[in-house]
Amino acid sequence: MKVDDLLQYIFLRAMERRHTFKGNSSLFTWIFKIAQNVIKNEYRSSSRNKEQSVDMETCAGHSIGLDYARHVDIRIDIGSALEKLDERDRHMISLRFFVGCTLAEIAVISGMRESSVKNRLYRGLQKLRKELKEWGDIAVRTIQDMVDIVDANGNAANSEEMEHVYRDLFGKLKGSVEELVKKFKHRPSEKVVIEIYPDLPAFHQATGEPGAPDWFMGTFEGNTLKIVSPLNPGPAHSYHSILQSTVHLYAMWLVKDINASAPKWICQGVGGYESKQMSPDFIIDSVKDTIVRGIVPTFRELNEDSFRFEEMKGFQFTYLIVQFIVDRYGMDALNRLVRDAEQFNEALGCSESELHGQWVTHLKKAAS
Repeated sequence: MKVDDLLQYIFLRAMERRHTFKGNSSLFTWIFKIAQNVIKNEYRSSSRNKEQSVDMETCAGHSIGLDYARHVDIRIDIGSALEKLDERDRHMISLRFFVGCTLAEIAVISGMRESSVKNRLYRGLQKLRKELKEWGDIAVRTIQDMVDIVDANGNAANSEEMEHVYRDLFGKLKGSVEELVKKFKHRPSEKVVIEIYPDLPAFHQATGEPGAPDWFMGTFEGNTLKIVSPLNPGPAHSYHSILQSTVHLYAMWLVKDINASAPKWICQGVGGYESKQMSPDFIIDSVKDTIVRGIVPTFRELNEDSFRFEEMKGFQFTYLIVQFIVDRYGMDALNRLVRDAEQFNEALGCSESELHGQWVTHLKKAAS
């Protein structure tokens, strides 16, 4: 069966069995399980018929995630590394780690003894590990912990420049992720995956915003953070600012993981405050005129969910309100507000309007 036909059949099976989806896992996980079973059956059938028409590596997507600090994966393309293995090794690795077959199932499919399958897999993984080498301070460990079948449409792993990107990204996240987990007293419910896109047009297209402004370089959907490559940040960003923005996005995601209904002003404010992308002096200078004219946005206005958010200096103002809450009321108060952003009195001992008034008074003093 051709790959396109196989994919069509998988989704047909999913539609036929949609009544069995109970919501106990993500829709992706449920469909993937169906795909695993279909591919296993197809591979057994093609093996019996001596036909190898299914390109397992194409189905797999050639992408792995490097396990980082228990909370983050970074997806990289391993297609070039797999291509350097012989065909049988590629099929063995695909069946075991992309399709999810057991050693016993691979033995049946391949017509080999289970002990031979185990030895073959070990040798194949050793070769693959040698090809992948090491990424920054993170040694390539077992492929099983790192496999991800979703193609991030990113850069190839054999690029020397990309090695520096991964190393720097790991370095930037190294302390930030664990610090955020401790500061917000929350163990993430799932691992975040970072997808890196080669340039702004590819990133904008992937996020469904082909006409987006140049400053739009990162977002998150579910547990996936999508960023443009620091190597091609576009005219509004730099290599360093993309790295800082990744911390910003992770902090935003963590707030949403704590409280799915957390408003945008808290998510953006926490992201900006924790990533420290902009200096306090720059921030206050950029909004000074707005403050002097007395048109500081309300919290509701800072929930603007469009590109107008940047025009109204939303990034600066959300940073400033979170900074004010932490300075005036403390981190525990911010934690309480993150968990229930409607309960101002319970979290801070004042109403929403009272908090806004205190903040505006503080801003006017800072801007004078």
